[in-house]
Amino acid sequence: MNHIVTVQEAVTAFAPFMEPTDAELEAIEREAPLIDAELELLDVQIALLDRPASVLGERRLRRAANKVLAARREVANRVTAGEAA
Repeated sequence: MNHIVTVQEAVTAFAPFMEPTDAELEAIEREAPLIDAELELLDVQIALLDRPASVLGERRLRRAANKVLAARREVANRVTAGEAA
């Protein structure tokens, strides 16, 4: 018989002293619009899973996908502009 045991180190590996650094928090803030756009796209995709395709649904999906692309472009441009400076 095999016993399943938790490893204490793995459970407490992310103790309070291991908070994200300021640089990591800044990176998350920079990418927040992209994260929001991706969540919106995911919401639309989930909403359309159990429905037949409609013109409105396709338009919502296309609009959300374009929003993700625009947000990715903005993040990439900010990173490139930041590296050049």
